[in-house]
Amino acid sequence: MTSESFDVVVVPFPFTNRRVAKRRPALIVSSANFNRVHEQSILAMITSARGDWPSDVAIRNWREAGLNVPCKVRFKLFTLDDTLIVRKLGRLSKRDSEAVKKALAHVLASNVNN
Repeated sequence: MTSESFDVVVVPFPFTNRRVAKRRPALIVSSANFNRVHEQSILAMITSARGDWPSDVAIRNWREAGLNVPCKVRFKLFTLDDTLIVRKLGRLSKRDSEAVKKALAHVLASNVNN
């Protein structure tokens, strides 16, 4: 399964204090071309946890994204083999995608000379 940027997917999340992986939603943040060429995707965690990180982005149109409850994108980024993506839930709305793009630009090193 090759995903596109801002697809919401289900993936197995390992927990450091458990030996079991649970299926959780995640957001594809890499491009479709990257995903296709590498057969892997770069993802961000999606959580409904109450606590906030300064870089969290609330998903306003969470139903459209295929989520059951209000959630936020948390920039715990990871790379995952595409064969481990269980299924696609939905896609972020244009408004939510733009908010994530903007936040992601602040999270990643956009100028390597500084």
